[in-house]
Amino acid sequence: MPQANDRAAALLDEYADLTVMTGGDPFRARVYARAARAVAAHPLDVSELPPTALQQIPGVGKSIAAKLAEIAASGSFAELEDLRADIPDGVRQLTQIPALGPRRALQLYRELGVSSPAELRAAIEAGQLDNVRGFGAKSASKLLRGLDLLASAGGRVLLNVAAQTAATVITTVSAAPGCLRIAPAGSLRRAAESVGDVDVLAAAADSAPLMAALTAMPETAEVIAAGPTKTSVRTAAGLQVDLRVVPLDCWGAALQYFTGSQQHNVRIRELAVRQKLRLSEYGLFDAESGELIVSRTEEEVYARLGLAWIPPVLREDTGEVDAARRGTLPVLVQDSDIRGDLHTHTNLTDGAASLEDMVAAARDRGYAYYAITDHAPNLVMQRMTEEKMLAQREQVRKLAARSDQEGNGGSPARRPATAPPMALLHGTELNIAPDGSVDWPAEFLAGFDVCVASVHSHFDLPRQQMTRRFVTACENPNVNIIGHPLTRKIGRRPPVDVDLPELFRACARTGTALEINAHPARLDLPSAHLRAARDAGVKFAIDSDAHAIAELDNMQYGVATAQRGWLTADDVITTWPLPRLTQFLRKGG
Repeated sequence: MPQANDRAAALLDEYADLTVMTGGDPFRARVYARAARAVAAHPLDVSELPPTALQQIPGVGKSIAAKLAEIAASGSFAELEDLRADIPDGVRQLTQIPALGPRRALQLYRELGVSSPAELRAAIEAGQLDNVRGFGAKSASKLLRGLDLLASAGGRVLLNVAAQTAATVITTVSAAPGCLRIAPAGSLRRAAESVGDVDVLAAAADSAPLMAALTAMPETAEVIAAGPTKTSVRTAAGLQVDLRVVPLDCWGAALQYFTGSQQHNVRIRELAVRQKLRLSEYGLFDAESGELIVSRTEEEVYARLGLAWIPPVLREDTGEVDAARRGTLPVLVQDSDIRGDLHTHTNLTDGAASLEDMVAAARDRGYAYYAITDHAPNLVMQRMTEEKMLAQREQVRKLAARSDQEGNGGSPARRPATAPPMALLHGTELNIAPDGSVDWPAEFLAGFDVCVASVHSHFDLPRQQMTRRFVTACENPNVNIIGHPLTRKIGRRPPVDVDLPELFRACARTGTALEINAHPARLDLPSAHLRAARDAGVKFAIDSDAHAIAELDNMQYGVATAQRGWLTADDVITTWPLPRLTQFLRKGG
C-alpha cells in the first residue's frame, strides 16, 4: 500500500483515539477508526485521488474525504490539531503503552501529572496508583508488563513496514547508473517478525551514484553517515536504512555475510576456521595463502563449506547448519503452495469491503477455495445475529452458483485454465469464552463449512484456566481452527499465558488446526513454537485474517512465518487440495 495511505490512516486513528480520550462521541471515534483501516488498505494513493474517488473508499464519506484532502495538502487536518492542542504530547505517548487506553492515560495525567512512560513507571513503583480511582495492584502489574513490552519494541517496525521501505529503496537505487544487483538483507531477508534497521545490499563497480540516489530519495529525512561502501539514512517515518555496495564478484559472500543472524554467522565462520578457511563479506579465502576460493554466489560459499544452501529464513542457529551438513533441511512451504484462505472478513462486521469484492479479489489470486468468516455475536460491537449470518450464507451460495455457471477466472500463473471454479466456504470466527464455550448452539454451528475460534477478551486468565479454555474449544466438534492462538499484537499486547504443550496435544488429538495468522501485527502462532507443535502432530492453517482486499496480500508474511518454523506444505491445510481439506474439516466425521 502507498506510504501516503499509511500516514493518512495514522492521523485518522489518532483523531479517533483523541476523541475517546477527551470524552467525545464514541460512535464518531469508531467511524474514524474504521475509515483509517480502509484507507490503509486502499490500493491507490489517497493523496492523489479526487473527492469523488475518496468517497468510494468504504467508510469514507464527504467529511472524511475532505480531511484526507486536507492531509494531502498540509500533512494534517484542523480538527486533529485542535484536539492535539488540548492533550500534552506525553499523554499521547502514554497511549502507546499496551493495556492503557486513551481515557485512562488522560486520567493519570490529570490526577498524578504523569506525562511519559518513565514517569508512569516511577509512579507505579512509588505506589501512587493505589490512590487513583479504577487502578489497583492488578492494573499496576498489567501496566508494568505493558511498559516492558513497549521498551522491548525499541523503535522496531513490523515486517510489512520494513518490506515496504526496502521496496522503495530498491526501486530507487536500482535505477541508478551502474547498479548491477540489489536485494534486501539482514533481519528483513530472514523475515523476522520485527525489524530494527532496514539492510539493503547492492553490487556496482562505482558506488557513488547508488549512494546519491539513496540520500536524494524523497523519503530520506536525514543522512546519518555516508561513505563509499556504506551509507545510512533515516526516513521521515524514523526508520534507519543501511545501504552497502560491494563489487559484483563479492555478491554471494556479501549476501551470506549480511543476511544471517549473529549466531548463525558465528557457526559458519567456526566451520570455515576448522577447514583452514577464512570467511568475510568479500569471499571465502584460504587462511594461509589468502587465496580467494569462492565469492560470487551464496550456493558456492555454502557448498565449499560442505553445506547445502540454507534458506535465509532459517539462518538463526536453530539447527539449520547441522541439517545442511546432513542434507536434511526441509522443503519449506512456498507462497505458490497456498490454495486458499480460511479466515477473512467483510463489511457485514468489521471488514472494509463487501462480500462480492472480497470474493472477486480472492478469485483473482487463483485460489481453489476461499472462506468468509465474519464475527459471531459474542463480540458484541459487531452486532451479528442469526438472521444476518443466514442471509450472508444465502448470498455466498448464490455467488458460488454464479461462479459455477460463468466459469472461474483467476491468475493464469496460479491456476490452470482447466481448473474448477473457486469453492466458496461459509464460515465464522467464533469467540472463545473464559469457560471455553463458543457462540451459537451446536445445531447452528453445524451449518457452517468452517469455524475459526479465537480469544478476543479476558486475556489475563491464570495459566491453568486459560489452557482449559483452549482445550475445551478444541474439543468442540464444530471448531476447526484456533485463530491467532496467543492473541498477541507485536509490540502492543503480550501473548496469553497458556500451556502450549497441552494445547498442542489437544489440537493433535481432536484434529483442530492452529492458525498462523498472517497479519503483520500478529504472526500468530509465532515461528518459535511451530516446530514443537508440528512434532506433537498439529496441522496449521495459514490465513490472512483480511479485513480489506489489500490485506489478502498479507498471506506472504504468514508463509514466511511458517518457513521460519521449518514447516512443509504437508503441514499446512491451506495448501491441501479441496477434497483433503474437506475431510479434515469434518473433524473425524
